[in-house]
Amino acid sequence: MKQLVILAGGKGTRLKDRLGDLPKPMVPIGGRPLLEHQVELARRYGFLDLVFFVHFRAELIEQCFGNGEKWGVKIRYVREREPLGTAGAVLAGWSELADRFVVMYGDTMVNVDLERLWLAHERDGSQATILVHPNDHPLDSDLVEVDATSRVVAFHNRPHREGFWHQNLVNAGLYLLDKAALKPYLPGDAMKNSGPYDFGRDLFPALLRDGGKMLGYNSPEYIKDIGTPQRYDRVCAEFGSGVIARSSLATPQRAVFLDRDGTLVPERGGLRSAAELELFPGTAEAIREFNHHGWRTVLITNQPVIAKGWCTPEELQTVHNKLEMLLGREHAFLDRVYFCPHHPEKGFPGERAELKIDCDCRKPKIGMVVRATKDLNLDLSCCWLIGDSTTDVQTARNAGLKSILVRTGHSGNDRRYPVEPDETFDTLAQAARFLMAREEAATL
Repeated sequence: MKQLVILAGGKGTRLKDRLGDLPKPMVPIGGRPLLEHQVELARRYGFLDLVFFVHFRAELIEQCFGNGEKWGVKIRYVREREPLGTAGAVLAGWSELADRFVVMYGDTMVNVDLERLWLAHERDGSQATILVHPNDHPLDSDLVEVDATSRVVAFHNRPHREGFWHQNLVNAGLYLLDKAALKPYLPGDAMKNSGPYDFGRDLFPALLRDGGKMLGYNSPEYIKDIGTPQRYDRVCAEFGSGVIARSSLATPQRAVFLDRDGTLVPERGGLRSAAELELFPGTAEAIREFNHHGWRTVLITNQPVIAKGWCTPEELQTVHNKLEMLLGREHAFLDRVYFCPHHPEKGFPGERAELKIDCDCRKPKIGMVVRATKDLNLDLSCCWLIGDSTTDVQTARNAGLKSILVRTGHSGNDRRYPVEPDETFDTLAQAARFLMAREEAATL
């Protein structure tokens, strides 16, 4: 039986006007306690063994949920006598833990396909899986760095050094853990004297230093905390509008595919370093519109600069890190970044022979679209592609997507393919406004 551990001991001091004397996990959303939404999510994905770690007004939670029979699950309780931190609380309840379990915070509204998370953990063979995602304020967030295989390689805590570009991946506060991997971190004399022990600040960095395998499971699904009145109000509004219900990857998603050079950023004839990258005016505004309306934003870009030997994969990663951070400064984010490093034409000094191939991912071929469709469970009939060239328009046609040509960059003057877009606009911001107005008209 799959197990879900919920850390439900919070007091909710900043929400006192909304909570009264209720514990934070009992805050109402859509007329029901937040914790009830989590219990129903667990049942939906077959997590029938639930352990609640409780502290403040524990008796109210126990009275409400009892043994879980009403919801078709089994609930047990572990009471904290004093705050131990997120990891400290779980480790103190060692005897209640299954060999593998999911940890969820009781102050987060969550709509995540837990089955996909579980299968990803099994496939990777990790000891711990951390759900990560981009957010709209990375500069004041603790960030997680992953490699090309999504393995966690570093943690970067705020404040972040100016001019040093990190991936926009945030620890979302949902974990899948193998119990055996946690045994070395059981409370001992050193921990007893060190105060609260947290997953993000303490246990995960220690596991990484000790050579543990951690997967950064990148998911755009809904998981937000309700810790302040502003965040609580936003979650309630998004629950009422259906944004939360649509966010699970169990539900086919809509997306906008975005070209990079000439669409989001000025065309440089082969951008080779982060120093050369800047955003077009209005780029962040446009992407922020898509973010707020629940569209997945997917960058797909041909980057032959790697095959030609003009820059390394590490330098390209830094370019994309800067792109994500510049968007984050204006509260926008990309859900995924895909690039094709190949180039079929030979004869460039310093070129990489192994990448000089006729691949399946170089636009106008659709390999990057296919990958995104699988990763994000996309419904391509609801998706659009926005770019500045006929290559982008032909990619859309090959993939069965609707297309928008923007008059920036090549402005369609490359004439590589004899195709016409479905729509044409001067800028990405105009294209975004068109799609949002179209969506609003469809709901009337």
